[in-house]
Amino acid sequence: MDMNFASPFSRQSIVNFLKSLRDQIIDHFETLEPSRHRFERKHWQHTSGGGGEISLIRGDVFEKAAVNWSGVSGAHFPTDESSGPFFATGISIITHMQNPHSPTVHMNIRYIETEKKWWFGGGYDLTPMGFAYPEDTTHFHKIAKDSLDSVNGELYAKFSQNAREYFYIPHWKKERGVGGVFFDHYRTDDPVNDLKMWQTLGSDFPKAIMPIYQKRCLQSYSEEEKNLQQKMRAHYAEFNLLYDRGTRFGFLSGGNPEAILCSMPPCACW
Repeated sequence: MDMNFASPFSRQSIVNFLKSLRDQIIDHFETLEPSRHRFERKHWQHTSGGGGEISLIRGDVFEKAAVNWSGVSGAHFPTDESSGPFFATGISIITHMQNPHSPTVHMNIRYIETEKKWWFGGGYDLTPMGFAYPEDTTHFHKIAKDSLDSVNGELYAKFSQNAREYFYIPHWKKERGVGGVFFDHYRTDDPVNDLKMWQTLGSDFPKAIMPIYQKRCLQSYSEEEKNLQQKMRAHYAEFNLLYDRGTRFGFLSGGNPEAILCSMPPCACW
């Protein structure tokens, strides 16, 4: 392994895993679209090192969806964690669906290292836009729990509670959706197991969302239902702009605004 700062991991192996998972998720999503709609990729460079790739689609099923990868470095970590150099890489997925019965889903897994420490972060959560189906929520959480239980039976309860707290919109006094799992600054005394947890959770993400989309994207809907979706999207935009750590980190680290703001819905109403 090529040692980087305090990390026991190879940066290249982490990046290779993330890019491969990115490609797999894109392949899954494209099965839902007619052949004329495919993800378009756009590279960007970070001013202090590295860069990323935006993968964006606007189609018949996905009104807008992004599956982005980034790997950036810099001289100063953009929070109070450390004043020294850093390396951060991850993938971020966001979907906004044409059909209001199809929920928005968000997924992110990331790896960060500084001179003194390293950690994993990420998770995924489901946000119905006015139409929450209990069976979809049950399925989504079951996949997350099964993934985590395969590594450590104590993690799901902790990570799902993290999600309830993190994805909370204080000014509306509610969660933005039906939850999921969330973790940050995660590392234990067993780096190999930490990596396994992170990779397993990421790799199982398609199992959590694809059966829901295969079912919901075919439902009929009315103009009234579409209008409700747009109103609920406004709450989603408010959370991402006011409270989301990833948005803040992206801007503070000098990231690409276009990539950072891929999480914004294509249309919303207030």
